[in-house]
Amino acid sequence: MDIAALLADPGAWVALVTLVVMEVVLGIDNLIFISILTNKLPPEHREKARKIGIGLALIMRLGLLGTIAWIVQLTNPIFEVFGQPFSWKDLILIAGGLFLVYKATKEIHHSVDTIDHKEDLVGAGAEVVKMSFSTAIVQILILDLVFSIDSIITAVGMTPHLPIMIVAVVAAVTVMLLAATPLANFIERNPTIVMLALGFLLMIGATLIAEGFGVHVPKGYIYAAMAFSALVEMLNMWSRNAKAKNKAKGGGTKLH
Repeated sequence: MDIAALLADPGAWVALVTLVVMEVVLGIDNLIFISILTNKLPPEHREKARKIGIGLALIMRLGLLGTIAWIVQLTNPIFEVFGQPFSWKDLILIAGGLFLVYKATKEIHHSVDTIDHKEDLVGAGAEVVKMSFSTAIVQILILDLVFSIDSIITAVGMTPHLPIMIVAVVAAVTVMLLAATPLANFIERNPTIVMLALGFLLMIGATLIAEGFGVHVPKGYIYAAMAFSALVEMLNMWSRNAKAKNKAKGGGTKLH
């Protein structure tokens, strides 16, 4: 089907809107990881790292779309263990999930540990900053690959039309690019949000591992849990801010 026929087909528009929404939702995982990871960099490098990370995600997704025949073959079993078949997609999801669980656990440990972990940014000048930046990009690239493969396989399952997939991927990555800095700044300003986001990454990593072992976890449950947790945290932030304002007003009155 050519482009003109697709534009005139209402079903194609429905598929496009559905796929854009799905790709944006799937991109949330990627975006949370990029936001948390880049916030570990010196402030002057964060914006650049986010743009590079999201740009790599776009390039990787578009590149994978050009190899759809190969991507589809990734779901074919290559071996079995105790009757459980494993494909390349399963192995990639398991590896990505383990990496995500490791990173989230490590960051949670650093958040609750009383020891200062900033020594790697002190005393070595620009060289360490450069190494830290490179490390961040490599880690973003690893997760970009995992999320990109999951994203493209989802797209292939929803529509057979390559132009729709390309438009949906570009739209989703554009949303990621626009939301990256506001999300990262919001996470940095609110320490409790950092722990919540790390909890999300831990849950997403566990879900990827489960998917790799053939246990299907409906994405709706995952994102509903994330939305509910975020809502509770927003209410907590609202309550804390209200108490702080009331305390400030009370303190000001006592001074007079």
